[in-house]
Amino acid sequence: MNILVVNAGSSSLKYQLFDMDKEQVMAKGLCERIAIDGKLTHKNLVNGKVLTADISMPSHVEATRAMIDAIIDKEYGVLESMNQIDAIGHRVVQGGPWLTKPTLVNDEAIEILKRCVDLAPLHTIPHLQGIGGCTAILPDCPQVLVFDTSFHATMPEKAYTVPMVKEVCDKHNIRRYGAHGTSHRYVSAEAAKYLNKPEEDTKIITCHLGNGSSISAVKGGKVADTSMGFTPLDGIIMGSRCGAVDPAVVPFIMQKENISVDDIGNWMNKKCGLLGVSGVSTDLRDVKNAMNDGNENAALAFDILIYGIKKYIGSYTAIMNGLDCIVFTAGIGENDADVREAVINDMEYLGVKLDSEKNRNVSSLSAPWDISAEDSKVKVFVIPTNEELVIARDTKNLVENL
Repeated sequence: MNILVVNAGSSSLKYQLFDMDKEQVMAKGLCERIAIDGKLTHKNLVNGKVLTADISMPSHVEATRAMIDAIIDKEYGVLESMNQIDAIGHRVVQGGPWLTKPTLVNDEAIEILKRCVDLAPLHTIPHLQGIGGCTAILPDCPQVLVFDTSFHATMPEKAYTVPMVKEVCDKHNIRRYGAHGTSHRYVSAEAAKYLNKPEEDTKIITCHLGNGSSISAVKGGKVADTSMGFTPLDGIIMGSRCGAVDPAVVPFIMQKENISVDDIGNWMNKKCGLLGVSGVSTDLRDVKNAMNDGNENAALAFDILIYGIKKYIGSYTAIMNGLDCIVFTAGIGENDADVREAVINDMEYLGVKLDSEKNRNVSSLSAPWDISAEDSKVKVFVIPTNEELVIARDTKNLVENL
């Protein structure tokens, strides 16, 4: 079965084509600058050929056409016909309280998804456009929605409830939803395998660290709590997001800096975080370079990041009454040895010890990258995430059971 996984953004469309009989990626690519001019980068992973082209993409419909044309191109493609695509899986950030498991695209699902626009406008509108583009080009191909929030739907009420007036929160569907669910789900399941324990007996903390970051407590294969909340703004400091702050700070800054209601969300999402504290960049690599050059604000931004991760690990160990392993994943988690070492440093009270040499040379290890010391009571893994494979698996399972 050939499954096409699509991740639509406001001006981009990422894709991967899977041969699910082998769980192998045959091709992947990116359509970018949609509604501006249009650029396609397509990679055939079977023969290694790469196609780059400037293609007019006024909307996601044209981007979808460019994607399909590349997949069936005689030189760069991997399929002979678009009819060989058996199903399409869409990565969707927010399903709200209504969509909590993989869902077949139909009129009812689209109407429910439109209700999620208020909860995640920057993501849901592009998702709808991507679905519309695929429907226009491949009208008879089954499409499946796979939600970032689904894995977090197992949180108990005491974890997801926002402690404000309950009637108001219920009226507007305000609760902790979390994000990066497919990533947390994939790496926690992989970690359970490597622990050689039944998943229902495991206590795992997964650290998805990138430009956007979230941390989850996964007990018995189910999420007990997660750091992102009603929106992906909550939790630890991120590239340009502030993370959790005292709510009273928001109206105070609005008044003092004359920032409008419409602008404060953008300010907290785009101007704060590592960028706001360091004054340097949203990219942790740039912040670290500045820190090493003596920039005190950059050093402070790095320290805030490490401090925040440590706090979540400590609190999540407490709510799970123990810990089997810590998993690092995503761009920073997989690639930044300094972050991993700083986080694990001084955690002997939890029985966590790092092997510094393994941590510095993870690429030489076989997967999973076990970077814990031999006498560490808690395992520390680096597991590359694979959200697209999770989406492809969910899509295959749903379509096969139609």
